Formats: sequence, C-alpha cells, structure tokens
Amino acid sequence: MYMKKLLSVFMSLVMCIGFVYVPAAAKTADDDDPVVGIAWRADTDSEFYTNICAALDEAGLEHVLLPQVKSPDLKYNKDGKVIKGILKTGALSRASGKMVRCNSWQGSNAAKAVSGVDAVIFTGGEDISPSLFYKQVKWHGIEEEIDYCAERDVSDYLTMSYCLDKDIPIMGFCRGMQMLCVVSGGEVIQDIPTYFKDKGIDYNYIHRNQKAKPEDYRDYSAHDVKVEKDSILYRMVRRTTLKGCPSWHHQAVENVDNTRLKVTGTTDTQGISMIEAVERTDKSFALGLQFHPEAAVTKYANKAANAGDFMSRSTAMSVFEYFEDYLEND
Repeated sequence: MYMKKLLSVFMSLVMCIGFVYVPAAAKTADDDDPVVGIAWRADTDSEFYTNICAALDEAGLEHVLLPQVKSPDLKYNKDGKVIKGILKTGALSRASGKMVRCNSWQGSNAAKAVSGVDAVIFTGGEDISPSLFYKQVKWHGIEEEIDYCAERDVSDYLTMSYCLDKDIPIMGFCRGMQMLCVVSGGEVIQDIPTYFKDKGIDYNYIHRNQKAKPEDYRDYSAHDVKVEKDSILYRMVRRTTLKGCPSWHHQAVENVDNTRLKVTGTTDTQGISMIEAVERTDKSFALGLQFHPEAAVTKYANKAANAGDFMSRSTAMSVFEYFEDYLEND
C-alpha cells in the first residue's frame, strides 16, 4: 500500500510538471538522428570548443559534452581534480602517466560516459603530458609554454582508448590529433620552434601566428595542406591541396612509424614535411586533423575581415557535413 501511494504521488508530479528528465547524452528509442559527443573539457568558453559546436550546428549534427572520465588508479577531489601524481607544471608524473597508459580505460567510467552517442570529437587545447607518450621524454622545459591539464589528459586518453577499442567513430582536431598519435604509439614534437632550431633552421612560425603584429597575435596562421587521395580527408574535401588551413599549435606529430596510423596530410615547412592529418587504418573512422576547419566556419559566420585568407566556408563545412553523412548512413 505504501509503495502504491508513492507511485501515485510520483505520477501526479510527472503530470503536473509535464516531463520526465532524460540524460543529455541519451537517445530515445525512436530517435535515429546521430548524436556526437564532444570529449570532456572544463573550459567550455574556449574557442576550440565553441567553434566546434558552431560547425556541428551548421552541419545539423546534434552534440553533447561528455562527462569527465576518471582513472581508477588516480586520486581525485570532489571537484574532479587529480590530487596526487601531478608535477609542478601541472602535467601527470611519470608514475601517473604509466598507470593510465598500462591500465587504459578498463575500470574507468569511459563506457558510461560514451553511452548514447554515435561518435566522439576531441577538440584543441592544452599540451599533452609527456608521461603519456609511448617513447618517454622529459617536458620541453620552456616556462612560457607551460600549458597542461592533467584531468583532461586522463579523460581524453581513456575516452579515446575506449572508442578505438570499440570502433566508435572519432575525429580529433589539433590536440585531438596529437592525442590520437599518443594513444596509438606515435611520437610528438613538444615545441616546433625548438625542433627547427635544433636543425639549424630559422623557423617562420607558419603553424602559429607568433611573430605577427601584437593585435593579431592570437589569430590563426593560414597554410596549405597536401592531401593523400586514398584517405578519409580526401573523400571529405575532394581535392589534393587544401588552401588556407587555419593553424595554431606549437606541438606536432613527429612520426607514426610502427603504429597503425597512416599519414594522409602534410605541409612543407621550410623543407621539412610536417604531419597535418592521420587516420587509423584498422578502424572504421578514426581521423585526426592538425588544423582547425571549424575556425574557418566561424570566421565566415562572423564576417571576419580576414576570412578570405582561409579555406572557403564550403570546404571547411565539407569536413563536418561528410561526418554527418557518414554517421547517418553507417
């Protein structure tokens, strides 16, 4: 009798309120439209996040921000911050990185976090803790380039590992491509200017607008990308040269030797071929782009004065429209 009264009260409340709460990432049984999860990040005011959301909106793709994925091997406080195994730089310590790499997503909440979405996008942002690299190296040592978020490193690494294991479609932009490289066992250049200096080359900063006028410093640099024909990227853009790719990064993928990654896009930078696109050949859809087509979409939407310096809106949107079409018809 008591349970029946409780049920009656609950149903009355539902009738009065008019709805029952459904988690944002979940889809109803009669909803066939694809939903894209955007890998967790705390700073949702970042343009690396908001520009992706804008591009997905234009492509007609429903999207949700995924919850933080936590490692069962690390200790967190109530705010989701890692409280042990963090260096002064904010990066994961070597011991913490090793636990994340070795145990991967098993025992974490990755499966629950990704449930209800059809694909996951990994956005740009901070440098990745070098303790997560397959080939162990120390951090670059450049004080003004300290930019780490241990919580996001863990969340991205575990989420991506889970998606790859379960063959869930993924796209990574800038940092997201670098994370795809890290998870797959590739090597990363921790600082491009240092990399060129070590080779005796006076770097021209075409990958980041560092030597521009102060008022333009944070704007994207534009450069071309050569696209391999036998690739997802080529099927997206239908051309072998992408003009005016928006770029903002001081780290890059160095090589993917002895991994399951295939290089499908490059930029000639003062005689050195820099990697701009990779994909996992053993997965249905796992693509990483070092550049930011979503930034071009936003520039045209906002009628930016220099929008014409970058790839056309239609070319930029082809990346997201192809992704939408793939998810709709897969």
